[in-house]
Amino acid sequence: MDRAQLPLNALRAFEAAARHLNFTRAAIELCVTPSAVSHQVTQLERRLSTRLFDRLPRGLALTDDGHALVPAVVEAFDKVAATLDRYADGRFQQTLNIGVVGTFATGWLLERLDRFTDAHPHIDCRITINNNRVDLAGEALHFAIRFGDGAWHGTHADALMTAPLTPLCTPSLARRLHSPADLTRERLLRSYRPNEWAEWFSVAGVAPPPARGAMFDSSAVMVAAATSGLGVALAPSIMFGRELASERLVQPFAIEVDAGRYWLTRLHSRKPDPAMRSFRDWLLVEAGA
Repeated sequence: MDRAQLPLNALRAFEAAARHLNFTRAAIELCVTPSAVSHQVTQLERRLSTRLFDRLPRGLALTDDGHALVPAVVEAFDKVAATLDRYADGRFQQTLNIGVVGTFATGWLLERLDRFTDAHPHIDCRITINNNRVDLAGEALHFAIRFGDGAWHGTHADALMTAPLTPLCTPSLARRLHSPADLTRERLLRSYRPNEWAEWFSVAGVAPPPARGAMFDSSAVMVAAATSGLGVALAPSIMFGRELASERLVQPFAIEVDAGRYWLTRLHSRKPDPAMRSFRDWLLVEAGA
């Protein structure tokens, strides 16, 4: 069907009549006469060569063909309305869906994001927090910021920054730590990546203790537990500058282990649009600074 010949008024009349199951109430909503709605629906039925309604003494009933047409028409009008809503001041609002590992979001990105939105007011950033496990395609994400080695199948990755891991704990707990070996007697909070403490102890030259202590799927939550005195977290200190500056947490030893870095990732199959290019360029500059 030629788009220029789409019976938009008839489809709108059909959609309103299908919701109300009454031509009069549909006409009131559309600010036309009931006969105009009835005429539009009849014209649509002729065009489709099928009945969409059974006309009853006190209203309407959708036929099987009418029931089949309703969701398609509703979805189409909803998409048009959503697109029109994305215009502001005569410019199109671009949507950017970004999945961000929680530690990076709370420890670095959110306090800087207003710089991007101020510079690009017509890009609507929608942030989804995840625990580093993310499905770019399934969640319809333009980007995901995550921690690791950058090797994710089917994904392009831009390195953002290193984030070496180091023990973090409360000042009161740190007072009983005089050497890395003292940590073997403490409750060591763990992330879902199982070998991080073993790697840190290896760098420190200490035999690692048996794994014990609570396991967390978010470094941000794990560090919150450490702040509450529940144990020692192994986390990227660069993401917890506020806690260290306020001395709610301290870094008892300068020893760090490089377990990965933060990356900006996208699917190879997703061609960057202008909004994606703007965000990538801004983020790489901010991360470099």
